[in-house]
Amino acid sequence: MRLMTWIVLLGLAGVVVAEDSKPEASQPKTYEYGPDSSRQDGVPQGKVTMHVWKDSKVFPGTIRRYWVYVPAQYTGNSDASLMVFQDGHAYVAESGQFRVPIVFDNLIHKGDMPVTIAVLIDPGHLKDALPPKPGWQPRPENRSVEYDSLLPDYTKFLLTEILPAVEKDYRITSDPKGRAVCGISSGGICAFTVAWERPDRFQKVLSHVGSFVNIRGGDHYPALIRKTENKGLRVFLQDGSHDLDNQHGNWPLGNKQMAAALVFAKYDFKFVFGEGAHNGNHGGAILPDSLRWLWRNEK
Repeated sequence: MRLMTWIVLLGLAGVVVAEDSKPEASQPKTYEYGPDSSRQDGVPQGKVTMHVWKDSKVFPGTIRRYWVYVPAQYTGNSDASLMVFQDGHAYVAESGQFRVPIVFDNLIHKGDMPVTIAVLIDPGHLKDALPPKPGWQPRPENRSVEYDSLLPDYTKFLLTEILPAVEKDYRITSDPKGRAVCGISSGGICAFTVAWERPDRFQKVLSHVGSFVNIRGGDHYPALIRKTENKGLRVFLQDGSHDLDNQHGNWPLGNKQMAAALVFAKYDFKFVFGEGAHNGNHGGAILPDSLRWLWRNEK
């Protein structure tokens, strides 16, 4: 079995962390959640509202849900920071693997991240009406087109459709340092694509078990990163030794290639590699610390 060792590679701005020092386990590790992922007494709770988006001009024929989280500390007197999540249903559920409303409430209350509005968006269904419940089944038919493509289309969808609708009701900063984008699996590579295409609008990326493999050309990113001038992004990657290995590629290898490229190109960057599988358990367990790192010096 391959030995996992503690690794810290420091470039001018990059950090790569392999979490475990034991031989690779035969089964994925289950990670425990800390107190910041549970409701705490005395912490003000933000408000979550659900919305439906249809008649998209960028992705015609699609219909989708999206949620908007607004922290209790938002007053409307000043601009809030912004964080956009792909596969929104996976992040918004308080009993799920990420529990974004709970984590945001706790970290904003502590001052560990700025007052931040979250927009949590599901991929498009190619149906006249939405399924009764949000979730992975039935899988949204347009997900791979939107998320895995190395094209500006999804970024355009965010910037010309969803976010203008949200900004009608809330003040959100235009400073790209105050705007982050996040996702899991194909949503993780989508998050990177959004910031890569428009670093003038988003400069923070959080990817959980990102699909940096050849579903629709995502394996090209490490070479592109090495050959392109640093775009000023701050990037956090999470993956695990039990992630996928299939006809599209090897997810752990893809994330390690991304990590090496980001170190080479001197990005402000961190990679946490554990023993998890292709799910949100590890990423969810470390979400509070991931957000602290992502939003450091931005409070």
